[in-house]
Amino acid sequence: MKCPCEIIVWDVLPCIRAALAIELVEMGLSQNEISKLLGITQAAVSQYTSKKRGTKFNFREDAKAEIKKLADDLVQGSEDDLVVRLCKICMTVRADETVCKVE
Repeated sequence: MKCPCEIIVWDVLPCIRAALAIELVEMGLSQNEISKLLGITQAAVSQYTSKKRGTKFNFREDAKAEIKKLADDLVQGSEDDLVVRLCKICMTVRADETVCKVE
């Protein structure tokens, strides 16, 4: 059995990044621009947007709204601390304890 923190690292965070990358592509950003914004490689962005990675979770509407808002803020250049925002989204996902029930 995996502990919840392990599930977050291996499953939830990649899903958050994938959803964020897809939002940013839909806003017209290139994979290269997205990789710079998120601090990940262009290859990772490609895997996220082609759904080869980060597909294990379907987020509730509140988490989806936070991801969309973060994408908007990144495009506007009004986000100063990506890590804090990713943590907030992660906490939203963890709030219903779904992660604790994953095996």
